This record gives sequence, C-alpha cells and structure tokens, in this order.
Amino acid sequence: MERLAKLLEGCLCEHLSRLIISNKRKKDVSDKVIARPYREDGLWFQFEEYKDNQVFHRNYRKEEAEEYIKAFFPDSYKQMEIFMEDCQYSVLVSRKGKSNIKKRVLENFRKIDLNHNRKKRYILPQNEKIPFLAELGVQTESGKIVDKKQKKFRQINRFLEFVRDILPELPKDRRITVIDFGCGKSYLTFAMYHYLKIMNGYDVCMIGLDLKKDVIETCNRLAQKFGYEELSFLQGDIASYEGVDQVDMVVTLHACDTATDFALERAVRWGARVILSVPCCQHEMNRQINSELLEPVLKYGILKERISALLTDGLRADLLEQNGYEVQILEFIDMEHTPKNLLIRAVYRNRRQSQADSYNRLCDSMNLHATLERLLQNN
Repeated sequence: MERLAKLLEGCLCEHLSRLIISNKRKKDVSDKVIARPYREDGLWFQFEEYKDNQVFHRNYRKEEAEEYIKAFFPDSYKQMEIFMEDCQYSVLVSRKGKSNIKKRVLENFRKIDLNHNRKKRYILPQNEKIPFLAELGVQTESGKIVDKKQKKFRQINRFLEFVRDILPELPKDRRITVIDFGCGKSYLTFAMYHYLKIMNGYDVCMIGLDLKKDVIETCNRLAQKFGYEELSFLQGDIASYEGVDQVDMVVTLHACDTATDFALERAVRWGARVILSVPCCQHEMNRQINSELLEPVLKYGILKERISALLTDGLRADLLEQNGYEVQILEFIDMEHTPKNLLIRAVYRNRRQSQADSYNRLCDSMNLHATLERLLQNN
C-alpha cells in the first residue's frame, strides 16, 4: 500500500495523461473510472465514473483525488493503468490484495493539454495522414478528415477505445492472433492492425473473413499496398471456418442474426481471451417470442422487435458468462444514430459469472431457443 500511495502522489500531477481503474471486485461499484488533469484556477482532476450506461463526473484537487482513489482502490478493483507523458504504469491486484506495479517507458513523448475545454483527443490523429484512412476516403491526402466522413472517423476511434481498454488482457511476449468475422470493407480491421502493430508494437497476426470475393480481393490488395504484412483477408463463412487452432481476440461487427452466434461459439471454443461483438438484425428471437404477460406490448411490431433484440444480446451475454467470461454490454455509438449499436465486450476469466437456472427460466417463460445455446451444447 505504501508503494501505491507514493505512485499516486507522484502521478497525480500535470504530466498525467489519464488514469483508468477497471476490473471491479464488487458488484455495486462503477464499471470503470477514468481521471484526467485540467487547469482552472490551479490543477484539478476530473473523474468519470461509468455505471449502467451512464457517466458521472467529479472534480477534485490533488489531495482530494488521492483520497478518493484510495477509498475504493484496491479494495473494489483489480486493475489500474496510469498513462504519463513518457511512461505507463500498470497496477494489478492479486486475490490476496497484493499490488504488483509495472512500468513501461513510452517511445512517443506527448505534451499534456490541461485546457479544461480542449477538443476531444482521438486515438488516431486528425491532421496526420494515415495510409488506410486516406485510401478508404476518410482522410484527404493532406491528412484532413473529409467532412462527410466525420461520423466514420469518430466510430473508428470509439472502437479503438474499446480495444485500448482491453490491451492489458493481451500478451506482449508472443504473437497474438486476431480474427475479424464479417470484416466487410474493413475500416475497423485496418484500424485495429494499425493501432496494435504500428502504434503499440504488438506482434500480431490478423485475419479478416468475409463472404464477398471482390471485397476480400480489394482488402488484400490494400494490405499489401500499406505494407501490413501480418494482415490477410480470406473468403469464407463464419459457421464453417476452421483455419486456426487458437485465437486471442475475436471481433464480429454487424454479423447478421445468427452469424453472430456462430462467431461467438468459435471464440468460446478457441478460448479467446477477448471478444468484441456488435450484433445486428436479431431476427431469431422475434420469430419465437411468445408471452401472455407481455402480449399488451408485443402486439406492437416495433416494440416486439426491440425487446427481441435486447433479449437476444442479453441471453448471449449470459451464455458467455456461463462459459467463464466477464461480460459488459456497452454503447458503440450514440443511441441517437441507431437503437441497435450495442457492443458485447467479453474477457475470459475462467470462472462462471452466471447460473443456467435463471437463463432456462427466462427462455421457458417466453418460448425462446437460442442458436448460441445449441452451438455451445454441441461443443
């Protein structure tokens, strides 16, 4: 505890980029806490607490910030990442409460902007040409973001924020394998490769899989053009893909209806450390759902569709928890754009987070039979 206290005292300063506390030990605390410094009549620290798809803000001076963090870390959380201008500290807490602190020197020095109203800082720089963004029409040749592609640029960076949050789960002492099922035009596949390989130095083998032959040919040509040697694209079906024996991270974005289930089943079978899935077109439950209790609501088609979609993703999350994953369901982009863009983020913990009894009661009460359940039973 003394080492941790000294670390906080030294890092809570104007050279702090951000501090992330995650991997909670208790159910009643926030999912994640992020702190950043800003200057307004002296040095302050703004804390963002993420809980139940809401964000709560608190602002403290240094001494108050230290006490605020000590009040719940390490008792309520297992992990803290501290990003400074020139280094990164990782604090992992064992089951017995012992803190292990590791330091990594960062190659790229970045001066911290303490302006409280500063513009949002994206993971991918806005005014620096990145080959795949320019080729795919998101940037101009000079590096400026094309006006009509601002939303796409924000979406790419939002997704990379999810990837950034799970970096501590990925090993750096060996090659990692990442598969993107249903990669399509591969904006996010190229972005992941660039972020993991180019920006963070991971030894990565990345595979994009899609049914469309012309899309795969185009993506392979671009990967070669960019010099992305460890990124390849294959034509194939999620349900029948058997090209690898072990995968570290599985990504599936907008795989339609039960295609998401086949991708999740593959991830579980491989024992993938991380799953990032944005489901789409959840028709299966919509065809099955039957409940006298909910009939006054289900008779309205649009409400039936939305309830079915939420049930589908909720049951998927519960099945993943039954198979040893810690699961969060998060907003991928603002809900004002579409009601379907929820992201399932699952990290393998090798322990059951849920019981099958409650899952079975819900399915029986609504006449639901999930494809993912059947696939996992056949494993």
